[in-house]
Amino acid sequence: EKITPCSFERIYFSRGSDYDIYRERKKLGELLVPRIIEAIDDDFDNTVFSFIPNTAEVAYYGMQQGLEDHFNHRKAQIILERGSSLSREEIDGILSKRVRSEKVAIKDIKLRTFIAQGKTRNDLAAHVYDVTYGSLRRGKDNLVIIDDSIVRGTTLKQSIIKILDRLDPKKIIIVSSSPQIRYPDCYGIDMSRMSEFIAFKAAIALLKERGMQQVIDEVYRKSVAQKYKPKEAIINHVKEIYAPFTDEEISNKIAEMLTTPDIKAKVQIVFQRIEDLHKACPGNSGDWYFSGNYPTPGGNRLVNNAFINYIEGAEHGAQQLTLNFKYEQND
Repeated sequence: EKITPCSFERIYFSRGSDYDIYRERKKLGELLVPRIIEAIDDDFDNTVFSFIPNTAEVAYYGMQQGLEDHFNHRKAQIILERGSSLSREEIDGILSKRVRSEKVAIKDIKLRTFIAQGKTRNDLAAHVYDVTYGSLRRGKDNLVIIDDSIVRGTTLKQSIIKILDRLDPKKIIIVSSSPQIRYPDCYGIDMSRMSEFIAFKAAIALLKERGMQQVIDEVYRKSVAQKYKPKEAIINHVKEIYAPFTDEEISNKIAEMLTTPDIKAKVQIVFQRIEDLHKACPGNSGDWYFSGNYPTPGGNRLVNNAFINYIEGAEHGAQQLTLNFKYEQND
């Protein structure tokens, strides 16, 4: 029987002092570099790179190393192409260019434990982080800032994006070293409510905006219809919620949902790809948080039941979603 250890738990809940974990976290940052370069349109002169403290710091080092490698390759290419036509001053100018990095965000570590204790999270989110003023050129620089993962998006929306916007960047690019977290867990971490996932809420919003309510209705119908089947016969129908959209469409919707009307900068979110997660963590291929491919039949039952609870308003404090049909279970 194939064993698929969870990549999410390995990376995000392991001791950072472990050599393999450290190396894998760095690799996650490095593998994001091509997508970051695309997001900034290769404009290194007007882009500052940083990280959201403290858990994303190691991935930031990997990202920074990958950016430096790309930058050095580009400098060498310019020198080779122009050759003897370059003056000494021009060569010095090319070699002096660096990837611009700053410690833009600051976190009050004293509040970390307290903020994690339930109901006060939202109120405290606005007070945990601050920024280093003068680290960006106002109205001119883009800001790329890496985070370890984006689950609910609460802290980003209520705190981080707002304080970063105080620096007046042209664009804020939030980079997640984790792929989009789309599905609940049933093997150890208490992440069982669909409404907690900003990726899920973004997909639901896109379906409703595009007049595709029938997809939501049909997933609910299928989930209820197989509720009492043997677990081996159950299929993860929640995948159909995401199927109509590309990863980029969902990422763009997440960025829109996390950007409040008072934010002046354009906000973009770049997520890790699942295939790159596997490259960084080759020994831990369990990716059900992101793909919905559960290693046991019980996972499929869990995700369908979580969706039913979401629709029926059975989650704690969740709002019931109106459907376009009435479902009656046959005896």
